[in-house]
Amino acid sequence: MKKLFAFLLVMTLALSFSACGKKKEKTAENKVDLEYYAELGQMPECPYKLGADPDEIKEKLTAEDSSAEAAGEEYPFADKQNGWYFLLLAQGAGGPERRNTMRKRIAVMKGDGIGPEIVNEALKVLETVASKYGHHFAYNFVDIGGVAIDNHGTPLPQATIDACLEADSVLLGAVGGPKWEGLPGEQRPEKGLLRLRAGMGLYANNRPAKIWPQLAPASPLKPEIVAQGIDFIIVRELIGGVYFGNHETHTLENGEKQAVDTMPYAEHEIERIGRIGFETARKRRKKLCCVDKANVLDTSRLWRTVMHRLQAEYPDVEYSEMFVDNCAMQIVKNPAQFDVIVTENMFGDILSDEASMITGSIGMIPSSSLGDGTRGLYEPIHGSAPDIAGKDIVNPTACILSAAMMLRYSFGMAAEADAIENAVSRVLDKGLRTADNMSDGCTCLGCTAMGDAILAEL
Repeated sequence: MKKLFAFLLVMTLALSFSACGKKKEKTAENKVDLEYYAELGQMPECPYKLGADPDEIKEKLTAEDSSAEAAGEEYPFADKQNGWYFLLLAQGAGGPERRNTMRKRIAVMKGDGIGPEIVNEALKVLETVASKYGHHFAYNFVDIGGVAIDNHGTPLPQATIDACLEADSVLLGAVGGPKWEGLPGEQRPEKGLLRLRAGMGLYANNRPAKIWPQLAPASPLKPEIVAQGIDFIIVRELIGGVYFGNHETHTLENGEKQAVDTMPYAEHEIERIGRIGFETARKRRKKLCCVDKANVLDTSRLWRTVMHRLQAEYPDVEYSEMFVDNCAMQIVKNPAQFDVIVTENMFGDILSDEASMITGSIGMIPSSSLGDGTRGLYEPIHGSAPDIAGKDIVNPTACILSAAMMLRYSFGMAAEADAIENAVSRVLDKGLRTADNMSDGCTCLGCTAMGDAILAEL
């Protein structure tokens, strides 16, 4: 026990003074372990969590001190050397001046390729927000995707699932890369992400397609189309459909290979995502378009049946339907017509990437994946881009804006999210760009420099 207390005291003091070191600055990742597990109440031999009432802790420890003294044992609480009590106080747990502090646990998965670079910039922004607004974010760093395969032999270790389920929300960089493309389907990096979505019960993926006015010249669309406005959301069903159906490849009698992928959907899966579509539209311009392929697919015809039932519950929402091939055309022909699009998994995956490009850069588009609770998974919609990984040229903005979405939708920190988004807007106003959305007369920045520029505007 005494050794444990001594260790915790030393670690606490190290945390308190690490910023004074000359060789290594204090970073978000340096302070993870003790704080994170203290918040969970999982440190050995400690019944308290951060945020516990110090008076209750003192009463308990004083009683233990008296018992130890009666037994002729040394108990150092009287000198405030008790490791746990000092740890709690040193981190401001429950102190009168910090009773209103928001404390959130964030599972962080940097992933593959450019993932570590963009996540690092997002964490810098989160730490600045926490300091400015008096919050406390504790991070737990875990592996997913290719890096998890390399380190653990699986794209989604159980420890990663557990960390995500214990956290208040999750921030992800990107997964995948050519290094792991030769692996069987069930062992590839992308499979880890699919399993994580299912394991967390995240069935709704919200991907905004909104052009920043400063990036209008970067859009591939004609100026007269852009001038009409681009501001819609794709609500994508996330844990059903062909990505989660049966996949098999077998040999026919003639020796030829045949692959079969199924696209299953049950009524309750359609209803819950359809309802989110209607609710989202009700909070915006009250227009909802269901995108399907009902002229060919039974699943799409079932989608329409369920959506028609829901339509009766939302008479204030203008409801329409569109085939997915026509929708793909309309997104580039007249994007201003859309407010909210709701669609199944694969269609949403394809359409959201198309929508991102008409806004000027896929590097600017965040996303959120949510289920029935407030815990979500937040990530940029772009991939791991291994060809530019480690070159400090990737655009970190989508990941930073994903962190802003996390603050807004999972933590209820609207002012903090607004501050990040406004900072991004001011950076764009100054003509600062990354390589993916450069225009004449602008200044090109690398990943780190763009992150620093956004920090400077917070």
